[in-house]
Amino acid sequence: MQPIPLTMAPGRFGATTRRDAWWLAPLGVFFALSAFIVYSTWAALQGANYSFGPYLSPMYSPELFGDSPHALFGPRPGWWPALLPFSPAILVLWAPGGFRLTCYYYRGAYYKAFWADPPSCAVGEPRSSYWGERSFPLILQNVHRYFLYLALVFIVFLSYDVWRALWFENPATGEVSFGLGVGTLVLALNTTLLGGYTFSCHSLRHLIGGGIDLLSKKPARMAGYHCVSCLNRHHMLWAWTSLVWVGFSDFYVRMCAMGVWTDVRIF
Repeated sequence: MQPIPLTMAPGRFGATTRRDAWWLAPLGVFFALSAFIVYSTWAALQGANYSFGPYLSPMYSPELFGDSPHALFGPRPGWWPALLPFSPAILVLWAPGGFRLTCYYYRGAYYKAFWADPPSCAVGEPRSSYWGERSFPLILQNVHRYFLYLALVFIVFLSYDVWRALWFENPATGEVSFGLGVGTLVLALNTTLLGGYTFSCHSLRHLIGGGIDLLSKKPARMAGYHCVSCLNRHHMLWAWTSLVWVGFSDFYVRMCAMGVWTDVRIF
């Protein structure tokens, strides 16, 4: 079969010789990310119904200040401006949000879906110049490696949340006993997917395997590099499954807290 060259007309937005439905992928990304942004913003500003028994919504974890038993430092601080709405999520959600916003995969996804830069491979762009990520504001994308450090800390807190989700209080006696609920499994899967997304990060792969000429001379780092590389091959899958599940995890806890859903105790 003879290869067909792909060409596009410079300066003409959407001009291409591609015959496939190239617009489906960026359109799907646009709607999926838009839906998550709308929901997560709404959920973060509620400041209520984010905990149920031993469960804490991952969008509010760690809860630094708040009204639930999960709050590390007590209720709303007195220094918070009275004119501003308060939600525990506002204090923490910027860190995982920044990690995703600057993610190497998500850049390629939302550059196409939201900025049409480019809309897809071999498809005309609405602009003729490209500045790259060496000038403002795109140079800020280079802070991704620093958001990685914060994301690793968040995995620790989320893992602790799963541990706490294994201990249920008897409302009649006040005794706490070990158990397993559907919510425990929801939060455990959420932490697993977020862990896969975080540990498959390109920056982590470079952090482990970069900076040396012969990786084979560092057996421990080489083993870690191969492990992260294995996860990194499916980084896009980790990115989407973790995004969907963190939204569902918040929704699950919220529905239980509002009395809409009943959390089933497995034992």
